Amino acid sequence: MTDKIIIDGEKAVLGRLASYAAKQALLGKEIAIINSEKVIIVGNKKQILDDYKKRRARGGQGMRGPYFPTEPERILKRTIRGMLAYKEGRGKLAFKKIMCYKNIPVEFKDKKIIKAGRGKDGMSLEEVSRILR
Repeated sequence: MTDKIIIDGEKAVLGRLASYAAKQALLGKEIAIINSEKVIIVGNKKQILDDYKKRRARGGQGMRGPYFPTEPERILKRTIRGMLAYKEGRGKLAFKKIMCYKNIPVEFKDKKIIKAGRGKDGMSLEEVSRILR
């Protein structure tokens, strides 16, 4: 029996949300993060964009890899992946239990949702995604 945790990512800080999700997944819980495009990154906007552009450009012109996603929900999942040992047994199982969604899917409309955001200002993953494309 696994517990399912549904987290609303609106106004949640990326690193804090990712570390919480990774830890809960390692404990055996299934994690669903909704509104992942509204998760924020706190800091200097120019520095944030430079960092993400460098990560995206690492694939080179032939794009042989490493690949870095441009969709907000995929960026969030990639951040969580960095906090897990995703190539080894326990981390691989934990990573499979995490799902990130854009907006709110129909199956989660009536469920209990945990609010993760505290109303800080920052750059949303949607803005980062728009610039990376």
